[in-house]
Amino acid sequence: MLPGLAAGWLFEGRGYWWADEPRYWVCPLQTLVGGALLIRYWRYLALRLPARAWIAVLIGVLALVIWIAPQAFLGFAPRRDGFDAGYFGDHGWPYALNTGLRFVRLVIIVPLVEEIFWRGFLLRYLIDDDFTEVPVGAFSWLSFGVVVGGFMIEHTFPDWPAAILTGALFNLVAYRTRSVSACVLAHAVTNLLLGLYVMHTGQWGFW
Repeated sequence: MLPGLAAGWLFEGRGYWWADEPRYWVCPLQTLVGGALLIRYWRYLALRLPARAWIAVLIGVLALVIWIAPQAFLGFAPRRDGFDAGYFGDHGWPYALNTGLRFVRLVIIVPLVEEIFWRGFLLRYLIDDDFTEVPVGAFSWLSFGVVVGGFMIEHTFPDWPAAILTGALFNLVAYRTRSVSACVLAHAVTNLLLGLYVMHTGQWGFW
C-alpha cells in the first residue's frame, strides 16, 4: 500500500503503474542491466569506428525510410499505441527520466547488444561453431537466412516486413565493411532517427 501511494505522489497519481503498465519499468530495467553488462565486458569487445563509416550511416538512413514508409508515404494508419513518453506527464523529471532511458536503450543498448549477438556472433557461429576463427562478414546462405529470420521474429508482427529488409541490410553492412562496429553504427543511426520521428509524430507503436 505505502509503496503504491509513494509512487502515486512521485508519478502524478499513477500509483500502480508498475502493475498496470509493466513496460515502463521493464524497459528501464533492461537498459540498466544491458548497460552494466556492456560496461563489465567492454574490454573484450574491441569495437572501433569503421574505416567506411559512411556505408553504415547510409544504410541506417535507408532502414529508417523502410520502417516509416507505410505511415509517412503510403497512407497507413498512424501507430499511436505503444511506449508513451508522456505517460508520467509531459514535463518535469519523470518525463525526462522516462524519455531519456528510452533513448539510451534505443540508441546505445539495443544496437550494441543486438549487433554483437546477430552479426558479431550468430552470423559467424552458423558457419563454424568456433566462430572466433570466422572473419566478421563471412557469408553463407544459412547464416544469412537464420539471422534475418531471427531479427524479424524479435520484432512485433506489424514490423516483420520492415525487420526482414532491415536485417538483410545490416547483414550487408557486415559483408561490405567486415566490422561489427559498422553494424552497431547503422543500427544506432536507424534507431536514433526513428526515435526522433516517434517524438515528432507521437506514433509510439514504432518503439
